Amino acid sequence: MINTILVSVIVPCYYQAQYLDEALQSVLDQTYSNWECIIVNDGSPDNTDVIAKEWTKKDSRFKYIYKENGGLSSARNAGIEIANGTYILPLDADDKIGRDYLNLSIQAFEIDTNLKVVYCKVEKFGEEEGLWLLPDFSRTILVRWNVIFCCAMFRKSDWTRVGGYDEQLIYGLEDWDFWIAILKKGGEVKCLDYLGFYYRIKKESMIRSLNVNQRIFSENYVHSKHLDFVLSNYDDVVKENNLLVRKIQKLEFDFKSEKILLNALFFKVFKIKLFNL
Repeated sequence: MINTILVSVIVPCYYQAQYLDEALQSVLDQTYSNWECIIVNDGSPDNTDVIAKEWTKKDSRFKYIYKENGGLSSARNAGIEIANGTYILPLDADDKIGRDYLNLSIQAFEIDTNLKVVYCKVEKFGEEEGLWLLPDFSRTILVRWNVIFCCAMFRKSDWTRVGGYDEQLIYGLEDWDFWIAILKKGGEVKCLDYLGFYYRIKKESMIRSLNVNQRIFSENYVHSKHLDFVLSNYDDVVKENNLLVRKIQKLEFDFKSEKILLNALFFKVFKIKLFNL
């Protein structure tokens, strides 16, 4: 029976106490009831401790741990380490999930045992509103940049297999690295036809605070770490890059997809430097 499967929702929190109630309420509202939610206080100096403990009193499925500040990857790993669930869903403390997200994700996994990652459609809220339109998943796109947001479900056994989130990625892109690690040896990805993730846009955020050098360092680190994955998809990436160039030349380029082009061009420069091609 599907409802006997435990899923662990991992909520790291650092300077996000003002949003934590909304995130945890979205977990409490799930139509799927067999979950635990582990709140990880990553050494936050605000009142995360007080708010988290209130939720553990409200419902015993909420658990709370405190650790010294070590960054997002470290906080997620700490929560997953003690998680009892077969499946894991990371949820940042300033975001929210839809009521059926856990239920539909677990159903997808149980129907298709080849699945490694399940995610859904996403909507932005806060400083910016509207659907967040991401390209369909493919490995050639994953080589260049991340198309799966952090709040996607996976098996704890896969987290163990790849050694968890890379704690050296202190400048972000830890999700991208993690998805590559899980998927590069095979397995399928499913995007649910369901709006189940709500991503808060703020004036200040970790990803927006990165400078160009930090971003490039992280991208180069991920590519270097996963050279086997990069090389196995190189021919397909080159074909897609050439197609983009031809579309630009014919004025067929959709400028809403300019990020894909920028990442493709970055990847091409990176490959030239790395492999002298």
